[in-house]
Amino acid sequence: MTTMFFVRTNVLTTLQLKPDLMSRAFTKEEDGQWLHDLPPTMTSLIRYLTNENNGVGVYEKKSYIDPVTKKEVHEMSNGFSYSIDDKGKWFALD
Repeated sequence: MTTMFFVRTNVLTTLQLKPDLMSRAFTKEEDGQWLHDLPPTMTSLIRYLTNENNGVGVYEKKSYIDPVTKKEVHEMSNGFSYSIDDKGKWFALD
């Protein structure tokens, strides 16, 4: 077993974790959402990225159609680009 300590708003929380459950310890505390869980809308992406950026607003700087994939690419103010795959899921571009 592994013991992990979390401090949130001046409250110390202790979790006892079994090794096979370790990956669950790294899910997001607040909403449990990941990029690929978002609906395929710009509003959802902007809200998610702003939340990930500690509340500092993230906005779309530019969008274009990628000539190779023929998919719309959104360059965001956080320095990353995002697109939607064939299954309607957001993903970050390398």
